[in-house]
Amino acid sequence: MVLQLTVADVMTQPVLTVTPDTPLQQAVQMISDHHVSGLPVVDAEGRLIGELTEQDLMVRESGVDAGPYVMLLDSVIYLRNPLNWDKQVHQVLGTKVSDLMRKDSHSCGTELPLPKAASQLHERGTQRLFVLDRNKFPIGVITRGDVVRALASHQES
Repeated sequence: MVLQLTVADVMTQPVLTVTPDTPLQQAVQMISDHHVSGLPVVDAEGRLIGELTEQDLMVRESGVDAGPYVMLLDSVIYLRNPLNWDKQVHQVLGTKVSDLMRKDSHSCGTELPLPKAASQLHERGTQRLFVLDRNKFPIGVITRGDVVRALASHQES
């Protein structure tokens, strides 16, 4: 039953990370290559200190508005031509992750019940929660899509 599942049961592992010194171009490439909408930013020891999202890339630095989009599971579907967005994002490349990252990120532990994780995702208006171990090291990520897939797979059982 889905109510008995925890974050550890459905989180995605391993989690990709960047540091504040990671070149922005490399972070953008990771986001693109792995089809994720955000990355945790970790310090030199590997502890979570923030996050970098597609929204940060588009709005904070360049003032570029991605235009309307729809989130379907973990995919972003832009309602405008994404090639134009790609050209505009390239204008900001060459800086570091620290220039655009947000220091407030959303996280949880592995034992958090799935319904509570779903609640946190909704209440905080975020697409993802980074799953941390006891030492604040990211060990996974749970997204809205992960929750929906868990619900769907347990409906069939």
